[in-house]
Amino acid sequence: MALRLIEFGSRELERFVESLRVGAERADAVEAAVANIVAQVRRHGDRALVTFARRFDKVRLRKDRLRVTQNEVESALRAVPVPERRALALAVKRISQFHRRTLERSFSYRDSTGMRLGQLVRPLERVGIYVPGGTAAYPSSVLMNAIPARVAGVREIVMVSPATSKGDRPAVLAAAAIAGVREIYRIGGPHAIAALAYGTESIRPVDKIVGPGNAYVQAAKRMVYGRVDIDKIAGPSEVLVIADNRANPQWIAADLIAQAEHGSGDECAVLLTPSAALANKVQIAVEGALNDLPRAADARRALDQRGAIIIVPSLNEAFELANRIAPEHLELDVNHLDRWLPKVRAAGAVFIGSMSPAPLGDYLAGPNHVLPTGGSARFASPLGAYDFMKRTSIIVGTAAAIRKLGPEVARLARMEGFEGHARAVEVRLRGKRPGT
Repeated sequence: MALRLIEFGSRELERFVESLRVGAERADAVEAAVANIVAQVRRHGDRALVTFARRFDKVRLRKDRLRVTQNEVESALRAVPVPERRALALAVKRISQFHRRTLERSFSYRDSTGMRLGQLVRPLERVGIYVPGGTAAYPSSVLMNAIPARVAGVREIVMVSPATSKGDRPAVLAAAAIAGVREIYRIGGPHAIAALAYGTESIRPVDKIVGPGNAYVQAAKRMVYGRVDIDKIAGPSEVLVIADNRANPQWIAADLIAQAEHGSGDECAVLLTPSAALANKVQIAVEGALNDLPRAADARRALDQRGAIIIVPSLNEAFELANRIAPEHLELDVNHLDRWLPKVRAAGAVFIGSMSPAPLGDYLAGPNHVLPTGGSARFASPLGAYDFMKRTSIIVGTAAAIRKLGPEVARLARMEGFEGHARAVEVRLRGKRPGT
């Protein structure tokens, strides 16, 4: 059974929806191990990185081989076939075009008292991007994390990605080169996160860490938050499809499988439909599509565990349930899309119409594929250039502003019991300006 049918309104449905909120509970189970790794990196620096690379990645590294050289990056770029380099360059272009539109601007204005108020928007100085290793290479993760940072104006982008027993991943290094990443290290796991946060002999600390990773990596990100900023706690990939009876069952099956094949076994793939006939056809189509899928075992494990078809009474109930789940990817394959889109209140990205599969956004559409997961789309947003910028408030007071606002400032300060705050304003009400 790859895709179960769950009855709308049943206890099974409630249990299933709750099971989609994975993350913190599983991170707690690895907290102690990660805390020890972070402590070892803080204490022993590069030596700890070499030790953990041998233990977890089964790779023997020397301290002077932690960093990937520029010659190695250029060699990897040449090793990638020209058509693939062109595809990476096209992705860079489209991602850059989109994220330039998300940039925030500094502003300044004068209020009615003559006081000048404003906000300075400046890029972060140094950012670390984490690119997972595991069973596959993820050049798209390089681009989706590095390009918004570059668009924002970050001067130093540092990439970490675990080494492999077979050597560097040419596709990942090629993507880094095309994205303009010049500082790359062959380390992964929680020890890489600790190195980015606290620094070692070879790696200077960063201001922010972004990128996906397994439960250990996410626990490390949570642990170093405060020392550095992080993007979000990333969970397994998710897709939720809302479809009516006119949808193509083979296409829906393909979209569900596309997210299920990532390999962790925790990926979520759900169809909500008011059509029992479509539900039955999608079940059959999924089984057929899995027959010749190279990663069928990975996809089947995820679909068995967190895949489902839910037959809803109507599309209204489908959208209400979708907003409760708050999926990473939400696909809408229904008639009258203009009517239904306003009902979406919580989703990382919405793919509208039958010609908008989630993989289009994973690679080339332009918006970021680093999206909130595990229900966090209720309050979180996709990664963007705005995540690599900081804001500083600007306040230029005047004598007129102090005369007009000072007494009220003092009154509010005393309401909170801060006499010193009140006096800091009142001394200016009574005194003369410097130089007079």
